[in-house]
Amino acid sequence: MALLMDDTDFRMPPEWARHEAVWLSWPVRDPRHWGGVKAELMDAKFAEIAAAISRSEVVRINANPGEAGRIREACDRARAVPERVEVFEHAHDDVWCRDHGPIFVKQENSGALRVTDWKFNAWGGKFPPWDLDNAVPRAVAESLGLPVVSGGMVLEGGAIEVNGAGQLLTTEAVMLNANRNPHLGREEIEARLREVLGMREILWLGRGIEGDDTDGHIDDIARFVDDATLVACHEPDRASPNHAVLQENLERLRGFRAADGRSFEVVPFHLPQACEVPGWRLPVLPASYVNFLILNEAVLVPTFRQARNDDRALGMLRELFPGRRVEGIDCLDLVEEGGTLHCISQQQPAAGVSGAIPV
Repeated sequence: MALLMDDTDFRMPPEWARHEAVWLSWPVRDPRHWGGVKAELMDAKFAEIAAAISRSEVVRINANPGEAGRIREACDRARAVPERVEVFEHAHDDVWCRDHGPIFVKQENSGALRVTDWKFNAWGGKFPPWDLDNAVPRAVAESLGLPVVSGGMVLEGGAIEVNGAGQLLTTEAVMLNANRNPHLGREEIEARLREVLGMREILWLGRGIEGDDTDGHIDDIARFVDDATLVACHEPDRASPNHAVLQENLERLRGFRAADGRSFEVVPFHLPQACEVPGWRLPVLPASYVNFLILNEAVLVPTFRQARNDDRALGMLRELFPGRRVEGIDCLDLVEEGGTLHCISQQQPAAGVSGAIPV
């Protein structure tokens, strides 16, 4: 690994720490995505999301060559804040910036940033090609003039969730899957996460929800709200294939300890009712309310045209984030390809010495 060992206090900040920007990778007009029939709809949806982000902070967009003008026009139609929309010609294969985009680490003493560059193989080689996606972190680092640190293994950003106390939450179904790093064991994977991301402790859940192409990303099942509070998916219907999996995860979470030695506060979140598209490659879509995106002034939450369930999730998150505006965004079409708001985004921490902003 290309680590600079004289610098020892770099750490991945939690999502609620102040951002400089949030990155998106704009949809590629390719018949492989959304069945080739929703290009205009996805342009409008990404513009809606970019506009929502721009009301809180800068949105930085990875654009394929020749696409910048069309992207800016779409963002203007969605009433994005113009001075907060920045478009970069960074070629990419797909929209999942959480997974192929840069994961930033920050030096605690100086506030300096670095980009960590991990290998990306499209969730175990499922969706070729991915060579352009794999090159995105270094393209971003070059555009920003930031140094790059190699992670030395396959890792997607949606596979990890961190708090501000050096604890990282992940799943065995993804991180120990032979389709990622078959040459590495659990201890070696933990060592790399500790070293490159500045983590103190790795906490392991088991599996993810039905229909998840990623094999079980953490950002669809459990998220930190603060250093000692987690929201976690729950399925009370015992007939659901998600019930036993999520119940086991809840039991593990309740057995973990926060950095201060106390049990985490775990807030169960019901899954939405099953979202299905007849004839689609995913018989049940991996819809989840915990795939939200925390911004400086807001929390963007996926909704699924289920008024009662959507309202309940939004209300619970308003209680958990009283210092931020909680805004729902319809993601039923977006989730057809396997993810929603957190999956398509990646935050860039603010440089400089600054603490977390109020939850």
